[in-house]
Amino acid sequence: MAGALVVLVLVPALVGCGSGGRTPTGGPADRPRYFGPVAPPAGEGFYRPPVPLPAGRAGDVLWSRPVPAAGPFATAGARVVQVLYLSSGALGRPIAVSGTVLVPVHPAGDAPILGYAPGTQGLGDDCAASKGLAVGVNLAVGAITEALGRGWIVAVPDYEGLGTPGEHTYVVGPAEGHALLDIVRATPRVAGLTGAAHRRVGLTGYSQGGGAAVWAAQLAPAYAPDLDLRGVAAGGVPADLGAVGRALDGKGAAGLGLAAAVGLDAAYPDLRLNALLTPSGRSVFAAVRTACSLALVTGFAGRRIADLTTTDPMTLPRWRARLAENTLGRVAPRIPLYLYHATSDSLVAFGQAARLRTEYCTRRVAVTWAPFPGDHIDGVGRTQEALRFLADRFAGLPTHGNC
Repeated sequence: MAGALVVLVLVPALVGCGSGGRTPTGGPADRPRYFGPVAPPAGEGFYRPPVPLPAGRAGDVLWSRPVPAAGPFATAGARVVQVLYLSSGALGRPIAVSGTVLVPVHPAGDAPILGYAPGTQGLGDDCAASKGLAVGVNLAVGAITEALGRGWIVAVPDYEGLGTPGEHTYVVGPAEGHALLDIVRATPRVAGLTGAAHRRVGLTGYSQGGGAAVWAAQLAPAYAPDLDLRGVAAGGVPADLGAVGRALDGKGAAGLGLAAAVGLDAAYPDLRLNALLTPSGRSVFAAVRTACSLALVTGFAGRRIADLTTTDPMTLPRWRARLAENTLGRVAPRIPLYLYHATSDSLVAFGQAARLRTEYCTRRVAVTWAPFPGDHIDGVGRTQEALRFLADRFAGLPTHGNC
């Protein structure tokens, strides 16, 4: 499982948190405010939010800037805008998140918004999806271009701490779910459109992105009731996070599990990862903290977290409690879901995804379950099925799933 094509969609190994969350001060609004200057900071300064953050609402825009469309986006005539917006961290703390909004050449007056959650990019700031999308290079380009061709507006978050200051809370559920919902809130302001409350919204993603999309579905009723969320299409979803992490430990893609430990520790200071590391562990984790996706997979093969720590974090009650409370499936989304997963997935175990489907079916969620033969990478080519599912939801067609 090597190569850039594979690793840009790789699994979140361990993920965080419960189904609640607080918006930044003021709560949601139909049309988020714009705080930014006429000319936002240049270069990398764009990713540095003001200190302190202004007291605002989730989805408020700090600033934005257009970037020249490149690659397939230029061919499609899309308008590409980078944005820095307010969101909430895993524990409800107001944060700033960067991302990208892409607008088709002639959007319909009622064009829906697709929140596209990217797969694993890495932990270093240079890995942020917005930086690749600015030059038209990212595994998400094909799916985004197809969505633009349907006339949809596409919003792509970078997630907390990826591009912006602080460590990336890699695969932490509430943080990535909030980031996805809040860039959708920010999109009408950035794109010069009317309010998001009257626009149909769909969410999609694969691997880490699939987890983010499903977390957003669980969080939305309490966190973003202002959004007209019609459906979620998610593939390769890591639902039982402990199971996924154990399967990665000591294997070829072990770096993803190490990255997840960093992400959890960044979100939850009580986990105190650094206090557990051996001298060699500190060296390995220092490299993990700046690695992009290819390096995470190819550079840490065979590493076992127990060999890098004085005490295996997975045996500690505080770590186990965070993992347990962060398992997907405990809250029933109120919208239809399309879940697809490779039956021979070597990165995100198939069995735990099937259990998520069963849990949602028990809770009477309208789940369309679509297993397919192959490994994790084979799910990348199934974008068309996911977008067709969302197109039907935008059209108001009913679905009862296949539970």
